[in-house]
Amino acid sequence: MVDTLISLKDVGVCYRSHHLLHTRKESWALRQVNLDLHKGETLGVIGRNGVGKSTLLKILADIIQPDRGQIERVACRSTLLSLRVGFLNHLDARENATMAGMLLGLSRAEIEAKIPEILSFAELEEQHKVPIGTYSTGMVARLGFSIAMQIDPEILLIDEMLAVGDASFRQKSSAALRQRMQSDKTVVLVAHNEQVISQLCNRVAWIENGETRALGNPDEVLAEYRDHLKVMSSPAQGTAGPMRN
Repeated sequence: MVDTLISLKDVGVCYRSHHLLHTRKESWALRQVNLDLHKGETLGVIGRNGVGKSTLLKILADIIQPDRGQIERVACRSTLLSLRVGFLNHLDARENATMAGMLLGLSRAEIEAKIPEILSFAELEEQHKVPIGTYSTGMVARLGFSIAMQIDPEILLIDEMLAVGDASFRQKSSAALRQRMQSDKTVVLVAHNEQVISQLCNRVAWIENGETRALGNPDEVLAEYRDHLKVMSSPAQGTAGPMRN
């Protein structure tokens, strides 16, 4: 019997912006998303840039609420892992790691106990007292990844972070992520790398224009997605069909 942790039914999310003369512009990031997340599975999410994948992760993480539709979820902690952590440039690595860990749900004592491992994995032991505003982009990415890897939620939401840093660190970070994803954790992975999706995911959800276009076997959904991209790149674009489940 399948245990459903989160169920989305006709979920839509609208972003609103105000313009001159009190006019308001609405943009639907998600229009009609339907999917269930099952305990212990790795669900891949694919789609072109700007179709709502990151917004979907925020919904699953309970960061934002939908403007329409229904969400049913069991009581469990989910964490969105992203390298776009709100670091403060004037703080050092230890201070930023403490702040970020607490924002991700750990207590101060919990995250402080993990600081030595974070700095070691990020290879920043010698630079940890320096303000991160002086760090290179790769160093900041290594710190963000190392912090994210210390969080141990029941649902792991991963947004485009399968490899970061230089070549040697990319190999290490990829191995750490694969080990986490191949455990008994429930994982949702947003990625453009079809090979990674095919290898690691039990099911795949294809999001197109804010809607669930297909949901199911990875190889079948990826094949449909590739065919769609070919049509979209052709001179005469085809018309989208209904969702296949």
